[in-house]
Amino acid sequence: MIYCENVTKKYNSFQALNGISFTIEGNGCFGFLGRNGAGKTTAIRILAGLLKPTSGIVKVNGLDVEQEKEKLAEIMGYLPQHPAFYEYMTGNEWMHWVGQLFRLEKKTVEERTENLLKDCGIWEARNRKISGYSGGMKQRLGLAQALMNRPKLLILDEPVSALDPVGRHEMLTMIMKLKEDMMIFMSSHILEDVEKIADHIIMIDKGEIVLSSCMQELKSTYTSPVIRFSLSEAKQELTKVLNEQEWVMDIQVNMADYILHVKDMTIASAQLPKLISYSGAMLVSYQVDTPSLEDIFLRKVR
Repeated sequence: MIYCENVTKKYNSFQALNGISFTIEGNGCFGFLGRNGAGKTTAIRILAGLLKPTSGIVKVNGLDVEQEKEKLAEIMGYLPQHPAFYEYMTGNEWMHWVGQLFRLEKKTVEERTENLLKDCGIWEARNRKISGYSGGMKQRLGLAQALMNRPKLLILDEPVSALDPVGRHEMLTMIMKLKEDMMIFMSSHILEDVEKIADHIIMIDKGEIVLSSCMQELKSTYTSPVIRFSLSEAKQELTKVLNEQEWVMDIQVNMADYILHVKDMTIASAQLPKLISYSGAMLVSYQVDTPSLEDIFLRKVR
């Protein structure tokens, strides 16, 4: 469905993408992760045919995204992070206008408009002008619009960023259902959400792919135990000592909060309390668990 080979993008002297290559096929949800400025939105806009790469090959369902844009529009739905509308229209009018762009029959447009606005939770506001919609309502309308043509590929750029907790839950539930019948390529900063619904993860940093893996393989690769603990005060000397320990694979410190990836939990359980005691700080909390997607992300982009 998606084929990228050695794709680069330069803005004058700035290299936004540095030869990224990946192939994705089949239905499911694919999480596209990276910190701000990593190149996510640039890559997404290239995939959607909205931005021309400096070099490289990009194909969607066998279509060249530069040369076959009309055919591409027939099989793709796209929800940008900040969807834009003609705000003098009502939600109902907007959906009908979008349906006309796809040259759909009037009856089909009416049926899909009703079903999509209901599924996205804004049917009751269908006759209100879009200028009066909240940010979350516009996000929902943007998703409804992206689904009007029954796409094979749905690209979502931060789809839940403007939603409240209830809206987030509803959006994720809908994505879980949609991914059974289409490919969803989703960018998000909320890694907890991606972990719940994604089947495959691609991480990008400084314009380069640093990780590409199915979720199951990812978890099995990074199954080293994690110890999270908090102290009564920050202790730089303790951080230095922990970095010197052979049983510590990786350490993340935020003031007096610590996250340790360890090689051997038995040794760690015996040694860590002693080192904390020697530091003179008091232990406030202590927890052992498996790494989350956020833990893996921080390890890969640091």
